[in-house]
Amino acid sequence: MPPVSSSDKNISALGRAGAFGRDLLAGLTLAAITIPEQMATARLGGFEPQIGFYAFVAATLGFALFGASRLLTAGADSTITPIFVSGLAALAAGGAIPPGAATLLALLVGLALVIAGLLRLGWVADLLSVPVLTGFLAGIAVHIAVSQLPGLLGIPGGGHHIAGQLAALWHGLGGVNLISLAIGVGTLLTVNLCERFAPRVPGALLALVATTAAVVLFKLETHGVAVLGALPSGWPSFVPPVLDWADIRSLVPLALVIALVVMMQTATVSRSFRDPDGGEPKVDRDFIGVGAANLFAGLASTFPVNASPPRTAVVAESGGRSQLAAATAALIVLALAVAGGSLLAQVPVAALAGVLLFVAQRIVRVDVIRRIAGQSRSEFALVLLTAVAIVWLPVETGVAVGIGLSLLHGVWMTTRSEPVEQLRIPGTTIWWPPEPGRHGEQVAGVLVIAFPAPLLFANAESFRLGVLAAVAERKPSLLVLDAGGIPVIDYTAAQALLAVAEACRRRGGTFAIARAESVRALQALQDFGVVAEIGAEHVFHSVEEAVRALAPAVREPS
Repeated sequence: MPPVSSSDKNISALGRAGAFGRDLLAGLTLAAITIPEQMATARLGGFEPQIGFYAFVAATLGFALFGASRLLTAGADSTITPIFVSGLAALAAGGAIPPGAATLLALLVGLALVIAGLLRLGWVADLLSVPVLTGFLAGIAVHIAVSQLPGLLGIPGGGHHIAGQLAALWHGLGGVNLISLAIGVGTLLTVNLCERFAPRVPGALLALVATTAAVVLFKLETHGVAVLGALPSGWPSFVPPVLDWADIRSLVPLALVIALVVMMQTATVSRSFRDPDGGEPKVDRDFIGVGAANLFAGLASTFPVNASPPRTAVVAESGGRSQLAAATAALIVLALAVAGGSLLAQVPVAALAGVLLFVAQRIVRVDVIRRIAGQSRSEFALVLLTAVAIVWLPVETGVAVGIGLSLLHGVWMTTRSEPVEQLRIPGTTIWWPPEPGRHGEQVAGVLVIAFPAPLLFANAESFRLGVLAAVAERKPSLLVLDAGGIPVIDYTAAQALLAVAEACRRRGGTFAIARAESVRALQALQDFGVVAEIGAEHVFHSVEEAVRALAPAVREPS
């Protein structure tokens, strides 16, 4: 091995120093974005702003120690906060909420995520289709916006259900504080303008500093502008939750719903923001990392946390190379939480409401909704149904409805598949479904059927009836199933295949299977006795091979 020269060592040292500098710069930028966002999200959940700081610090430490991604950042998140706030409120209404419920919930969510990562359940994150996910985010955005309008308008809020909140807004419209409204709208405009024209400028932090200065200089608190007030400083203290099995059982369903949403968002962030070395994302390991983030957040007596797409994007766009960027931001945020509580006393509530309205605006995927509406009415209906469920039902129930709609849509798409007759393209050995403008040829006494979908319990009966109807109409002496489009076969579907084979036999015909390319499908044919029933000699690599072997009178294509 050749010796390493001093020049090579110098280059390596300079490279490390450059990466270190980029991480520090990315950390400073991340802190500027994180401070107002974590304050606002904590307020969204009904917590003091510094609790959001502690949640971010704990989540950063947990993910840095156990996660795989070098760029992903975790912390208080506006996507899951309305879910657990609504869920805990519903439990409280039923008298089933324990002391320290948010802390216990974070621990349960963390445990669920760690188990999901260890069991390699990354595929679970794909249970929500794009239309359902889009409707889910739109519904969450409505919840955020409605909950923040009282703060923006300077009027009292009310209720946890959307109907109660809207009623409180209606009754309070006569007492709108125009200065608060100006502060909130000004904050919203500032963040939007910075996002569009100067994305590297921390618009939210800039707006908070400016509006806080205005409150102090013009004594706006005396004009009815609500401010945060003095916040306690110091280190977070762990208050162990009361661990009662009845309380844990009451929180488990909510924890599982939140864990699923966190898995979905973590997978999206991991896949969207690859590490600087270009390696493949390790989604299951990142589940463990975000699980650890939630466990650490619980130990810090905060609330459930999530991976953050916008904050991760800030790290990536600022040149961050490792978790040092997030750690730098966490140190700055921790210093503010421990020693800077008095600095936040005059922050106007309306400004934080403006920040959250920007968040709500950003998570609505307007372009995606427009494309879905123009391309698929049925899937646009999924967007609307999911959004309505999230808005009107308890949020955790709406999430469950969304998951159910996504799964039902997948099953419905599968059941819509029908057997398709294939024809031979003249002059070739290719068998293909009929196409406009291209005429295939039928072969006397031969019927070739394809099924372009998994063959499962949900479509087994429609498959059986469709094939038998074609057999009754064509009366072939040879029926060939082109299984090239069938990736998997279950027990119920295997019984349908056996029924088709038996029907062919009763008519004096022959049933064969060709192109069973899927290892799983071929194994299922063997395990469920289909191959044994029709004979291994009736399983072929191609349709043409089956036709020539079992219908020898057929002439070869010229």
